[in-house]
Amino acid sequence: MEVPEAHRLACARIPTALGQFELCLYSNSFDDEQHLALIMGEVQGESEVLVRVHSECFTGEVLRSQRCDCGPQLDRALQAIAQQGRGVLIYLRQEGRGIGLLDKLRAYNLQDQGRDTVQANVELGFAADSREYGIGSQILVDLGITTMRLMTNNPAKYGGLEGYGLEIVDRVPLRATPTHENIAYLRTKQEKLGHLLDLEVGLDQHI
Repeated sequence: MEVPEAHRLACARIPTALGQFELCLYSNSFDDEQHLALIMGEVQGESEVLVRVHSECFTGEVLRSQRCDCGPQLDRALQAIAQQGRGVLIYLRQEGRGIGLLDKLRAYNLQDQGRDTVQANVELGFAADSREYGIGSQILVDLGITTMRLMTNNPAKYGGLEGYGLEIVDRVPLRATPTHENIAYLRTKQEKLGHLLDLEVGLDQHI
């Protein structure tokens, strides 16, 4: 199996409401996408850097769709990095768990007909989760990360990110936000994909 290689193309200073970040754009040898790293503070050679490896979700992040929890997860990860004053958010262009926006919309239509998110992806001919994290690992290596505190609810990311000289020393949960629109989606992630979620805490207040 080919080991993906990430190539840094350019970086620039990005001032935000949360503070100043540096944004780096990467090409890679695995796919045709250009992935991103958003960095705050000094991270090269530092220990236990706070890291989020996040997959693109146009509907949840730009349109603030309530069908998923991607927008709130992105917000919370950036807020946590800003509070620490140091950290990295890797933004992988893997829309719809790797199936792309077109098939994600098709999957949404199947979900509206009664399938869950896993059933919809499989019916369209895809794996339940088609994402690849090796590229994210290579970007972290390029940034000089060695040990990290990983913000995730998904234990599958451990296998995808460990190696390449990287060590995950702690998991930092990103609490889900149950709503009428996403509770079935969140339960499917919990029951079929093994995500570590506590969906009953605060459920009544949210739905």
